[in-house]
Order: sequence, then structure tokens, then C-alpha cells
Amino acid sequence: MSETKAGDKVLLARIGAAHGIRGEVRVKSFGDDPLSFTDYGVLTDVTGKQRFEVLRARVQKTVVVTQFKGITDRNQAEALNGLDLYVERDQLPETEEDEFYYSDLTGLPVEDTAGAVLGKVIAVQDFGAGDLLEVRPLRGKSFYIPFTREFVPHVSLEEGRLVVDLPEDYFSEERLDEESGADEM
Repeated sequence: MSETKAGDKVLLARIGAAHGIRGEVRVKSFGDDPLSFTDYGVLTDVTGKQRFEVLRARVQKTVVVTQFKGITDRNQAEALNGLDLYVERDQLPETEEDEFYYSDLTGLPVEDTAGAVLGKVIAVQDFGAGDLLEVRPLRGKSFYIPFTREFVPHVSLEEGRLVVDLPEDYFSEERLDEESGADEM
């Protein structure tokens, strides 16, 4: 499940644009199942002051068209655009072996197989081709590592670390040029 953490709250979804005139909104779900955010009862904003109860939701292309209790017209729906929806961390089900919540990975130190620290995980992204760990090194720009067993053979939340096994030429300019299809002039 994809989500991020704000204290003990976990981000499950983000409200987008209004849909129609009866208070429905488009919601982008961060779960593996687009309707998963509807399973947790009352959702809140990051402060916990605004509370949202899902009355009905249906998948429509890449979003979930959702009706929240008390939101009955387009103006109310438009006011919610961009609002993040959270649940308390302890409301989420336990993960199975080799399954992780993205929020549990964020902040973990990233080490190579020799134990050298490469940086820390600042986000987990999915641009459509699979999960990528975004790693911020001690210096320089962040970089991505595919979140696969081949590249990340060891994740230990108990130890608070993540071990990566990168090819020797992973950071080389030649490899970057080959992957991007760039030709030398």
C-alpha cells in the first residue's frame, strides 16, 4: 500500500476536483486497491479537525468519484480540492512478510552491501513501471533505486535499515547515457 506519514497519521488519499453539481469529488487513492481508503471509516485532514465519512465511491478511470457525508453541492466540493485524507497508523492492518507501508520505509538509512551509507529514503514513487525508492545522499541530488528484491535484498524495520545491491556502474555517466538513449557527438 502506498502512503506517507504525518506523525501517527497515514495519508491514504487526496481529494481532487469537484465532479458534477451534487457535491461529488474526484479522489486519488494511494492504496493498491483504489477503493481501499473507503475501508477505514472516518478519514481526517492532517490536523484531525476536519472529518470525512464516505457515503459512496466508484472507480472512474484513474480516480475514485466519491460522495462524502455533508458535502452536497459543487461549491462545497470545490473547497476540498487538494485536501489530503488520513487515518491513524494503528487503524491499518498488519503487513505480511516482505510487505511494507511506504511510510515505514521513509527515513530509513540506505546502505550498500559493504555497509557504506548511501543516504536515506525520502519517498517511494511509482511512475507506472513499479515502485522506486527515492534516496537523498549525504551530498548531491536525490536518486532512484528500483524497489525489487534484486536491488533491495534486505529491508529490516526492526534494525531500521535497508540494504541495496547496485551494479558497479549504477552511478556512471556512461550507464546513464546508455539508459537514456543519448548518443555521443
